[in-house]
Amino acid sequence: MKIEQIYTGCLAQGAYYIVSENEAVIIDPLREVKPYQDRLEKDNVTLKYIFETHFHADFVSGHLDLSHKTGAPIVYGPTAQPAFEAIIAEDHQIFEIGNIKIKVLHTPGHTMESTTYLLIDENGVETAIFTGDTLFLGDVGRPDLAQKATNLTQEDLAGILYESLQTKIMPLDDSVTVYPAHGAGSACGKNMQKETVDTLGNQKRTNYALNQPDKESFIREVLDGLTAPPKYFGMNVAMNKGGYESLDVVMNKGLSPIAAEDFEAFAEDTGALILDTRSPAEFHKGFIPNSVNIGLKGDFAPWVGNMIVDVKHPLLLVVDEGTEEEVITRLSRVGFDNVLGYLDGSFSAWKDAGKETDDIKRISPAEFAEQFTESAKVIDVRKLSEYSAEHVDNAFNKPLDTISDWVKTIDDSEHFFLHCAGGYRSMIAASILNAHGIRNFTEIEGGFNGIKKTEKLPTTDFVCQSKTL
Repeated sequence: MKIEQIYTGCLAQGAYYIVSENEAVIIDPLREVKPYQDRLEKDNVTLKYIFETHFHADFVSGHLDLSHKTGAPIVYGPTAQPAFEAIIAEDHQIFEIGNIKIKVLHTPGHTMESTTYLLIDENGVETAIFTGDTLFLGDVGRPDLAQKATNLTQEDLAGILYESLQTKIMPLDDSVTVYPAHGAGSACGKNMQKETVDTLGNQKRTNYALNQPDKESFIREVLDGLTAPPKYFGMNVAMNKGGYESLDVVMNKGLSPIAAEDFEAFAEDTGALILDTRSPAEFHKGFIPNSVNIGLKGDFAPWVGNMIVDVKHPLLLVVDEGTEEEVITRLSRVGFDNVLGYLDGSFSAWKDAGKETDDIKRISPAEFAEQFTESAKVIDVRKLSEYSAEHVDNAFNKPLDTISDWVKTIDDSEHFFLHCAGGYRSMIAASILNAHGIRNFTEIEGGFNGIKKTEKLPTTDFVCQSKTL
């Protein structure tokens, strides 16, 4: 028997490839399925089942393409109602793969169809659980995503999740290995550990959610501190449940080079958003006016989802040459399939064609220290938790994920400095501000990490949010 965790850092997501004898299963596959096909071919095994733990919200699963290419059936837990052919398993149903078995444990709460898969090895020993978003390491799945679909409150769902954990997970032996669908960095939980594999016994000891004295305490603690889920989550659920276009079709459409001479007119005719995936260091020096920068080398896909939201919005790309396929693939993971093409020759071709360009004023932390005065306006776009830990004295906290709200409150007549932790998020914010006609600001390279190193700027761990800008 072989168990391989295929972990994707950008989404903090774990898919699982399990082989026994000449058969295999895959649990919660990502959108691009060729890596799985390559594994199957290398191991000379047949894919018997594709198991889905639930209808995912934070990424588009590869279940449909993988099923079409391999002929393997898709399996969901009880109550799932997909719009395509699938096996809807019964609670405690057994599936045989080679000489191992996988037992279905219906564990609703995160969503009502959420299911944990219990692996029983060739000796009949309960060996591992693939928990999806029911149980994470250090946390449990947020119980507020399925409210609209179920007409249940988040308190109702949290209570259901408590019962699932107590009746299905906690009775299992401490030696059982826990393989969750997500790790630290995912928006599907709030307190996940950086590790991606653990024993159930250690989780029983260390996971706050598994150590509550009663259901009421569990509900209160699990719901405490939950921030609003990203707005694109509902669209990803709809795609996973209702179906989507094959990635092959999406790729063929998106891999269309567009000459610099035609790019601007193409954008105007289609209403497409120009997404520039170059690094912040390159973007600030020059870019196509009104384009939005979300760097590929970062948490690219989740931030695209957070900033653009509408997965159907047409996109035109400006990318580093040679990264076109990677960009389209990573966009597809969160459902952004409507890529119309990319700028042939990248930004250099645009400049060489004599087209209009824009830029962002960026300075080093040392320069910021020299220009900083007590009356300086500073906007910190990090999360509230980061800001609360330590920030520039009197800085305003305006988290990037709420920029669509606070951009309307900015007075462009008064200069301000802009920063995040390292420069990735602040350049996203800078590009959005610029596209809204707000240009009277200076972005700080290296963000708060660089600011701290200057040791010249007043910082505080006291949260002062009574001011407005």
